[in-house]
Amino acid sequence: MSEYQVLARKYRPKFFRDVIGQEVIVTTLVNAIKMERTAHAYLFCGSRGTGKTTLARLFAKALNCSNLSSDHEPCNKCASCKEISASNAIDVLEIDGASHRGIEDMRQIIETIGYVPTLGKYKIYLIDEVHMLTKEAFNALLKTLEEPPEKVKFLFATTEPHKIPATILSRCQRFNLNRISSEKIEEKLVAIAKDLSITIAPEALSLIAKLSEGSLRDAESLFDQLLAFQESEITLDDASEALGMMPRKIFFALDEAGSKNDFSAAFKIADEVFSSGRNLAYFVEELILH
Repeated sequence: MSEYQVLARKYRPKFFRDVIGQEVIVTTLVNAIKMERTAHAYLFCGSRGTGKTTLARLFAKALNCSNLSSDHEPCNKCASCKEISASNAIDVLEIDGASHRGIEDMRQIIETIGYVPTLGKYKIYLIDEVHMLTKEAFNALLKTLEEPPEKVKFLFATTEPHKIPATILSRCQRFNLNRISSEKIEEKLVAIAKDLSITIAPEALSLIAKLSEGSLRDAESLFDQLLAFQESEITLDDASEALGMMPRKIFFALDEAGSKNDFSAAFKIADEVFSSGRNLAYFVEELILH
């Protein structure tokens, strides 16, 4: 039996055209490749699940792809593309800034910069959560960014750009990724459900999109959770129960208690909501809309 792959990984964009909600950034990156005007350092900023690392990997693929398409998309078939997809590319080093944040870690990285690329045009360093690097690590990196080798590219991703020194920011092309709209998230989930032959109520998809707060990865994770709860036809009630939301009958019970001035019943319902450990912020929001 093949190992299950979570939806966020299974449906991660393989081409620039598959990236949703970041059209301006995609156009800029593709044009940079087309016109051969790529910078030596890029910074992708944005909240979780908006596509920072995905865009960085796609850009790395395109930079080193040996068989770019006519519209400058990576082929995903050459040796370089396959290695990047498998996260074992020799020329593309992915680094977690949270666990490799010290000056010694940075010095080890800088020592490899002099090596020539093996398969692609460039030696690419993709540092995720770059804001986690220490001040000393940033200082060690600064000299390389000031005088970058011709065949080296740096791709940084962060959720907190304000923590990055101004001296580093000024040497990067910065892209601020948008939160993804609920409509676009729903469109993506509809496509996933269709591919998986899953029937799901539009209201359930709307609930997932709303709870994800602009994060496509969060939406896909919630959808994954929902599929584990109910694999056949999925209704809004199924989604509410699986994702810890309050059932609609609670709101009507509060309505009834309020109409009768039955404060003891209202307080009892409020205590049940609190004790159940449900999402209180969402409950209050839905109560207002109700």
